Amino acid sequence: MTATDRPIRIGISACLLGEQVRFDGGHKRDGFLVDTLGKYVEWVPVCPEVEVGMGTPREAVRLVGRPDALQMLGVRSGADHTEAMVRYARRRVEALAAVDLCGYVLKKDSPSCGMERVKIYGAHGMPARQGRGLFASALLARLPDLPVEEEGRLSDPRLRENFIERIFAYRRLRDLFGGRWTVGALVAFHTRHKLVLMAHAPRAYQDLGRFVAGASRLPHQEILATYPAAFMAALKVMATPKRHTNVLQHMVGYFKRTLDAASRDELLQTIEDYRQGLVPLVVPLTLVRHYVRQLGVAYLADQVYLEPHPKELMLRNHV
Repeated sequence: MTATDRPIRIGISACLLGEQVRFDGGHKRDGFLVDTLGKYVEWVPVCPEVEVGMGTPREAVRLVGRPDALQMLGVRSGADHTEAMVRYARRRVEALAAVDLCGYVLKKDSPSCGMERVKIYGAHGMPARQGRGLFASALLARLPDLPVEEEGRLSDPRLRENFIERIFAYRRLRDLFGGRWTVGALVAFHTRHKLVLMAHAPRAYQDLGRFVAGASRLPHQEILATYPAAFMAALKVMATPKRHTNVLQHMVGYFKRTLDAASRDELLQTIEDYRQGLVPLVVPLTLVRHYVRQLGVAYLADQVYLEPHPKELMLRNHV
């Protein structure tokens, strides 16, 4: 099996796929994840509370204590599931690390799977939204570069596009470093992602450019310890309309000697319409892709920025 034949595996809270594993025997099926993104990925479903042996249906649990000293307790009985969940999470995450995940979607607000703002109950008063689920904590600690999001946050078009862009970027990164690789292959990878980095984090774009330029003098282990984490951290920074506009205008520079004045003015006006929020990002990008093909601009044709994820997902129609 070649790298491109391998499925893009994404971990997911099983209830989001429609599995009836919630404490009340229900589910939280997410249509976008199942029906749309599911065409391009292989889901790896996980329900920590079922897998740890709590059963379905079951008593609801909640987090009690402080963010740095949490217990998972039954809401009515006070039964303490903390130690069992922590031991399970450590084993399960270690197993997940071995199946080549490219991302993970967690269930928001869950005392096991919530990524942020999970309710923590104290002895008195209202709960504070300061917690993270016990399984989610183990996942994020063990796989810090893995793209991870909650399904609730994915209703925001910009967060959704960012997360899915990171999934496909992480897969390409794993393909690069998954076997024998050369500095030349790293340079080629980085070159293809220059405009992606420029759109997300201009400072990281500069820093990583300098790092790659000197990579031939570095041990492979130092490159592995530095580049993947820095690359994924850069993509986690949200690409803004202002940065997208800068990248689009930068690409127009490649047409200055080959594109007629009227077409260039039309392209610049379309970019300005995007900057003002009159059209989505897909509009100027479609025009840019047209001229890249028509004029045969090889450097731009090879840029991942032009299609960082399947166009059928229509993610850039909404940002």
